[in-house]
Amino acid sequence: MATLGTDAYTGIDELPPLVRDALTAARASGFPYSCRPEQGRLLHALAAGAPARIGETGTGLGVGLAWLASGAGPGVRLYSVERDPERARLAAGVFAGRPDVTVLTGDWRRIEEYGPFDLLVLDGGGQGKVPGDTPAAVERLLAPGGTVVVDDFTPATGWPPLHEGAPDLARLHWLEHPALRAAELRLAPDLSTVVGTRLLV
Repeated sequence: MATLGTDAYTGIDELPPLVRDALTAARASGFPYSCRPEQGRLLHALAAGAPARIGETGTGLGVGLAWLASGAGPGVRLYSVERDPERARLAAGVFAGRPDVTVLTGDWRRIEEYGPFDLLVLDGGGQGKVPGDTPAAVERLLAPGGTVVVDDFTPATGWPPLHEGAPDLARLHWLEHPALRAAELRLAPDLSTVVGTRLLV
């Protein structure tokens, strides 16, 4: 979830209808932390390559999930988990007409019941960014060749990447993960995302 991500859509008119619906729900609820449009466009593109199953942690009001659902092909199932029951209820309403989308309520680990995934977006747990948040076990949660996305980093300007003046251990975890081939993608001057593909062997 991006700080002031909902406001980042101001003045952007050409959006998938489902994204517009999720934004309407986010604005009506005063929810500011939606997936930014730069990140959403990336999710939309990556979803198009997922053959069967997409997972997400941290539904919020469903803006990122809407980008994913709008990009996913026919027959692809999407699962997203939100820890706040009211947000989960409202987000589920956004996708009421999409039987291929399931919004779960609870801890992010509930997503484990529905894997392995061809695409897994870690936005509300499983990133390993804060104390007590254990990074998701991609060896179990990703299908071979599957893709994991970990967002909301500040673009690195050197090596190792830094956070508050010290090595960014969360980012390094994903960039150097032995089960992945990963890279950092700069999406905006102040926003980057780590994308990794699970090795086939």
